[in-house]
Amino acid sequence: MTARAAHRPVGSVTRGTTNPNRLRRMDRWIAQAHGAELRRAPDPVAVDLGYGAAPWTAVELLGRLRAVAPRVRVVGVEIEPARVAAAKPYERDGLVFRHGGFEIPLPQRPHLVRAANVLRQYDEEQVAEVWERLCARLAPADAATGSRGGLLVEGTCDEIGRRHVWVALGPEGPRTVTFATRLGSLERPSDLAERLPKALIHRNVPGEPVYAFLRDFDRAWAAAAPYASYGARQRWIRTVRQLAADWPVTDGPVRWRQGEVTLDWAALAPRS
Repeated sequence: MTARAAHRPVGSVTRGTTNPNRLRRMDRWIAQAHGAELRRAPDPVAVDLGYGAAPWTAVELLGRLRAVAPRVRVVGVEIEPARVAAAKPYERDGLVFRHGGFEIPLPQRPHLVRAANVLRQYDEEQVAEVWERLCARLAPADAATGSRGGLLVEGTCDEIGRRHVWVALGPEGPRTVTFATRLGSLERPSDLAERLPKALIHRNVPGEPVYAFLRDFDRAWAAAAPYASYGARQRWIRTVRQLAADWPVTDGPVRWRQGEVTLDWAALAPRS
């Protein structure tokens, strides 16, 4: 094998569609859930993997992460060389762009990898291999400092970021699933099914946990209809409180007020 072949990026070119502010919900969640880990690291590095035809999401990620971890650096990684060249003028202190793919061409292990709308074009059977490869590149856990290690956040959203579902994974594998939405745009919680990540989107069928969860979510939403007179936020909070009686919800009202709910991955993982 030649040196050139050995360093060929791993993955396929995506459509590259992107919009400013598209990933704001994911970014807010990352800043809250992973900010302490980024602050603890001596040289925190975050990767925006597959940022697309324009560098907006990487630029925004830097600003949102530096609000909670001022020393963080962001590396935008794209498999399409022309997109990297187009992004170069946007480089600044703490932000660079690199040609690469799932191998993540960095000398150090990143403390965060965000891969939004990247795996949607892949087959479901490919997801586990990609997750394993990316998790192996994360900064390791460190019992001495209490660090749980780096975080991979992989998920899907609509074109303007109103509806988003993502999985958070550590070096050990999947941890949680988060559903996030602009509440004013929601008719029922199962509307989020169209934005399930690739690992789950084909599992929204009877007999699978994610199907049962979305069914129960809709039922709780219907039962909370009287709270709609106080606004969609209060109805959502009431809905999630009812869900938490039967499902392992890991967050609380502060996040629910943002139109979010996070659950243990094990509760929604595919049966096979």
